Amino acid sequence: MAAAVNDPRAGFTDESGLAIAEVEVDVTKLTALSPEVISKQATVAARFSVANSVQHPAPVSSSSGAAAPPAPVQPSPAQSPLFVTLLPPEPLNRLLSPSRAAELTRNFQINIGTIGHVAHGKSSTVRAISGVQTVRFKNELERNITIKLGYANAKIYKCQNPACPPPTCYRSYPSSKEINPKCERPGCDSRMDLIRHVSFVDCPGHDILMATMLTGAAVMNGALLLIAGNESCPQPQTGEHLAALEIIGVDPKNIVILQNKMDLVRESEAVDHAQQIRKFVEGSIAGQAPIIPVSAQLKFNIDAVVMALAKIDPPKYDFSADPRMVVIRSFDVNKPGSTVDELKGGVAGGSILQGVFKIGQEVEIRPGLITRDEKGETRCRPLRSRIVSLLAEQNHLQFAVPGGLIGVGTLVDPALCRADRLLGMVMSGVGQGPSIYTEIKADVHLLRRLLGVKTDDSKKAKVSKVAVGETLFVNIGASQTGGRILAIKKDEVSLALTTPACCEPGEKIALSRRIDKHWRLIGWGKVKAGGVLANVIEPEE
Repeated sequence: MAAAVNDPRAGFTDESGLAIAEVEVDVTKLTALSPEVISKQATVAARFSVANSVQHPAPVSSSSGAAAPPAPVQPSPAQSPLFVTLLPPEPLNRLLSPSRAAELTRNFQINIGTIGHVAHGKSSTVRAISGVQTVRFKNELERNITIKLGYANAKIYKCQNPACPPPTCYRSYPSSKEINPKCERPGCDSRMDLIRHVSFVDCPGHDILMATMLTGAAVMNGALLLIAGNESCPQPQTGEHLAALEIIGVDPKNIVILQNKMDLVRESEAVDHAQQIRKFVEGSIAGQAPIIPVSAQLKFNIDAVVMALAKIDPPKYDFSADPRMVVIRSFDVNKPGSTVDELKGGVAGGSILQGVFKIGQEVEIRPGLITRDEKGETRCRPLRSRIVSLLAEQNHLQFAVPGGLIGVGTLVDPALCRADRLLGMVMSGVGQGPSIYTEIKADVHLLRRLLGVKTDDSKKAKVSKVAVGETLFVNIGASQTGGRILAIKKDEVSLALTTPACCEPGEKIALSRRIDKHWRLIGWGKVKAGGVLANVIEPEE
């Protein structure tokens, strides 16, 4: 059993009235926590104090000579401690969920994706909520469409005044906002409480970019489905994106439908269009999702959207598990002309699925370098490196926990990271990563009809059965690869992957077929045991 450490806060109670635990545990030793310690703290809160924490002052002796505990130190917004609350085990499951304002200043809670047909206002909605323009690349600005995944973060606040009516009591601001800003509603002088810190993944809506959307969907915990009110519902990619949410298994409670561009239609047209939306989503994963009329351009009803986001419960993560992060982007931060001494290693961006990463930790990126030998056999050499920086936007962290998007600075050759070359790979502790497969077996389920394609007649194009020898486009997590069908046995399909990919039994995959020169979503599958592992060459120490 871990040794107890005397905590100067012992005897105090937190805001919930529970006694603060007498054991203070460093996050670096989180995985070494014994079940006995977990059980001891089951009915109280156990806090993990990390390097960002405020230092406790030395105890002050009382008149009786006994050391009196000091009053708790209130952190400033600029130096907020990052606390992680250990919830009661289910049983001894050690699931964690950040929920306090001090944690939220630096740590993101949840990933929300914006999906829908092209030009329905996904990027405009993210900008209205977060104040961040996600369309940044030159070719995107010239064409005014999203081509690569866009990223933004926002803080969500609620007014402390109970007389402040919803939804106007909810506000969203960029991540740089302080913890307790003043309420902006006229006549209200109260302060606002930080209740959510959200990361947004802005997905492209164009039909040829469906693979990019599926990559972003791999890290989504919830979604905003954008449907333009000045066009009939459904449009091709509206249905295709909704099917993608169902495939990856997003919680139906975490989906919100936004009826956008309400400034361009009459009230009667908006009512009829809302009925079209409700009929379209009936029986789907979004069947019970609320429909909120908005105008992202004019920021009309954005407070109602923010209120809906505030009601989405963040997922519970296992902080004690082996750390693992899915990489959805990577880049070289070095500028042309940098000297050798100024060069920095590559940066991997993604979402931590479980565990805790920390500065100085040795990590492994799989599959890593993929080569072929003289016989044509594929070999994988995982990349091993050390974490030198952890960033959540402009916040430099000593530890990174699950929830939201994070940037991990490494010592990997930046040439291997530029232009998203690490896309789809998995970062983990050394020797703790998932298996790498060259062939997988999966139970495949095909869609009844083809989505994302406009047809001249009322009949929808049916999805034909897959055949041996056919090559499909396979999305495994955030990775994208081709898959040639080797064998079919009832619903079980054996796929030879064009490039090796990391996966585990039970993981869901998305399948697309090339139709009219574009990849169209045709079904999904669940990986089964019994695939062929790749030939992995362990890096030299």
